[in-house]
Order: sequence, then C-alpha cells, then structure tokens
Amino acid sequence: MNNIQSLARDAFGRLTLIDEAGQTHEQVTPVRAHPLSAPEDGISLVGTDGHEIAWIDRLGDLPEALRELLRDELAHREVTPTVLRLLEVSTFSTPSQWTVETDRGVTEFILKSEEDIRRIGEGRLLIASSHGLHFLVPDRFALDRHSRKLLERFL
Repeated sequence: MNNIQSLARDAFGRLTLIDEAGQTHEQVTPVRAHPLSAPEDGISLVGTDGHEIAWIDRLGDLPEALRELLRDELAHREVTPTVLRLLEVSTFSTPSQWTVETDRGVTEFILKSEEDIRRIGEGRLLIASSHGLHFLVPDRFALDRHSRKLLERFL
C-alpha cells in the first residue's frame, strides 16, 4: 500500500484517506486499472480533482477490513451485471433477444451480432447489449449445462 496511513468512511459514507504525511483527502474514489482482465490488481485512489493520491498493487495484500471496504465501494460504482444463468434466447441467429439472470435480477437484452461477445480471459466473456450495456460472464465453464449450451451456439 503506497502512501496510505488510514482509509475510512466519513459521516456521509464517503471515503476519506489520510496519507503518510498526515494530510486528509476527502471524497476519495477507488478506480480499477484493469476492471475486467485483472480486477484485483492495480487500484488507484483518486481525489475530487481526478488526480491519483495513492496506488494499491493488489487488493489481496491489504488487511481484510480495508480490502472489504474497497471492494464494497467498487461494487457500488461499477455497473457491469454478472450473468449467473442464461434463461432463454429467442433465436440462434442474430439479432436475438436474450433473457438472463444476473446478480442484479432477471433482465432481457438484444444481442446484435456474435462479435458483441468478447473473450477477455480464460473463460471470461463480456457481452454487449444493443443499448451499450455490458454483461460479464466470469467463467463460462462454470455456468449450468443449459446456459453453456445456449452460449456455445454464439461462440
């Protein structure tokens, strides 16, 4: 952990950082350097002016309380739903309407073409809807059999 003496929430729930010099930085925002390919590595803590105040190489190297505080803050900022299951696909040609269960509930979206499914690592997929919203599949091999069968038709 570079340049951090303490990190905590203020009375309004915003992050406040005290650096090694004792200077207080209010309304600090954590930003992932590689949110999809390496979400646990490279976290920048930036101030309200957008400048980096501190850098964290790996979340896993932090004490548990600080690690959970940052993960919680990042989860509230990020809007990439995680696909848990594929429930239905309207057709196996594109465009097609997909009904999926995500970590934020069941939703539907239109997949315009197979190119809107990007492989971003070992088993990880990023699916772009026709409205520009992205859905993350953290491990396509860990999906249930029905979901894998539907997904394989597009890969």
